[in-house]
Amino acid sequence: MPTLQAASPVSTLLRQMTWWVLLFPAALILAMQLHSIYLLNWVHVLSGVLWTGADLFMGFIVGPILRSLDMRARTEVIARIVPRTLLYFPVVAATAGTAGWELAAWLGYTNSQSPMYGWTLFALGLVLLMTVVGLAALLPNSLRIWFELQKPAPDRERIVRINRINIWLAGSQGVMQVAMILLMAHLRGF
Repeated sequence: MPTLQAASPVSTLLRQMTWWVLLFPAALILAMQLHSIYLLNWVHVLSGVLWTGADLFMGFIVGPILRSLDMRARTEVIARIVPRTLLYFPVVAATAGTAGWELAAWLGYTNSQSPMYGWTLFALGLVLLMTVVGLAALLPNSLRIWFELQKPAPDRERIVRINRINIWLAGSQGVMQVAMILLMAHLRGF
């Protein structure tokens, strides 16, 4: 009789990741190939909404809820959230930023003669700042949490401490994204 083997931590992680989010970069590539401003705008807006909404939800809804839970419950929730966000956040963020820059280029905003050029560079600066925060802090912290959770006796205090930083950073990114939305509304007003 064959014995059942427990799934490896990596295969478990891969099964929990939000693979459907890869449809957004695929749609971005399609929009660029078809040179469809409608599809490009749709990809930019929807991936931006998913990124902003998730950051605001994590920072302002999940964060306060986690603070109200005991240590064991917090780490149980974190253990379920982290694998689902490891792919989700980088993909929607990269897609939103890339689609936004491409859209700005198609609309002529990246031309130094455009009256929108300065605003476009400011938007690029915000995107770069959010990207650095995401890739240099949020993603590595999420991986630290995931690796800690794989240990036979995870350090729950360390997990909560790292996650607290991530919740704060996600909320900060949400605020920057709201600023970005105000900026985009200004750009489209011209």
